[in-house]
Formats: sequence, C-alpha cells, structure tokens
Amino acid sequence: MHSTWHPESRGSLTVHTVSPTELNVRLAQDIAQRLATAIQVRGFAVLSVSGGKSPVALFEALRVMDIDWSRVRITLVDERCVPRNHPDSNTLLVQTHLQQDLAAKAQLVFMVTRASEPLDTPAAQAKAAGIALLAASPADVLVLGMGADGHTASLFPEAPNLAEALDLRNTQTCVAIELAHPSANAPYARITQTLAQILSARHIVLPLTGADKLNTLQQAWKQATPALPISFVLQQTQTPVALWLAN
Repeated sequence: MHSTWHPESRGSLTVHTVSPTELNVRLAQDIAQRLATAIQVRGFAVLSVSGGKSPVALFEALRVMDIDWSRVRITLVDERCVPRNHPDSNTLLVQTHLQQDLAAKAQLVFMVTRASEPLDTPAAQAKAAGIALLAASPADVLVLGMGADGHTASLFPEAPNLAEALDLRNTQTCVAIELAHPSANAPYARITQTLAQILSARHIVLPLTGADKLNTLQQAWKQATPALPISFVLQQTQTPVALWLAN
C-alpha cells in the first residue's frame, strides 16, 4: 500500500503492518496461538470466520498450524441463503480451504443446515443460525473482512435493516439481510451476525490489502457512520481489534 496515511494503534485497536508475502502466515500464527491459549484455559476454542475470496490464503496458512484442532469449533460470521453444498456458500468455502490438513479435525458449525432446496425463509434461517452460534459459545478469534464500500460481514450500507443489525441493544444473534439490489455475482439473501454478536468475540482481526480498501479504512477511521458499517467496529472500545495491513 503506497499511501501517505498510516493508521496508528489507539485504545483497544492495534495496527500490524507487514509485507504482503508475510501477512497470511504471520496472522495465521497469531490466530493459532490465541486458539491454543483458549484450549488451555477452557478446553476448547471458537474461531469465527468470514467468507469471500479474501480469506482463502489465510485459511490455507491456518489449516497447517499445529494446534489441537479437534477442540476447535469454527463458526461463520455470515452466510448466503443457499444450501450448504452450493458453490457460493461460505460453508463450502470453509470446508474446501480451511477444514483440511490438520484443521480437518475441527468442528464446523453450520449457519444453513440444509444441503438442498427448499430452504426456510431468511428470517427463520437467521433465527436457527443464532441458536447454533449461541450453543457454540463466543468466538475467541473472529476474522472480519471489509469491502471497498465499507461493508463487513453482511452488514451492507444499503441494507434496509442495517440500523437494526448495528443496534447494540438488539438481542438477536443473527439477522437476515435482503438487499433491494444485490451484487450480480452473489444475488442472494444473507444471514449475518449482528454487530452486538460480532463484538461478543474476545478478539477481532481485520486483514486488509489494496489501496482502495486503505482509502475506505481512512474514512471509517474518522467516525462511526452507517455509510461505512465497518466504522462501528473500528470506533468501539468494548472488544480488542487488530488491523493487519499489507504494505
């Protein structure tokens, strides 16, 4: 990232700047250490992960880390309302790229339980996913992503119920997100952890690469605004957040 702006750690937000070639291995080592510590303390660990193409290289670095994966529960930050073996499901992405090698022993907690159509309504799926997440326990490490539009999880700026999903008084674990104009490459309703559920994690990591995302980060750094949902994660002080930036 070639930019004159470099974010600095503040409060519960720390910034790690590493080379692009080191980013995924360094972050995988950090996550694995945190999971191993949680296993020592509680007997199990919970890793919550986001979908999309961005975390694939991280997943592939993480799955060969030598920890007791049989004691790790993997949950999803968000999911598309498609059967769990659908090519566009985050479940299949995690099974393909993370739940392999040493991490094949981990337990994957499904957000969408059905492997084929028909599916329940998005609202019913969100309720069921919330029950499954609560049963799994809060995440020891939660991996977020961010789009150039400032969305994180499936908290999109244009979502009709964004205010509800961002409301920290909302007791729902997950909500359904149905966009009026979803992207052409993923035209699905979604279910996502609410902001309150995301912030129930013990530690949040946000890896970012690319000048466009750094520009978005610079805007979100200034103040919390629904126009950039990620800003609500960056501006809060309840949960430690580690930014991992490739320079």
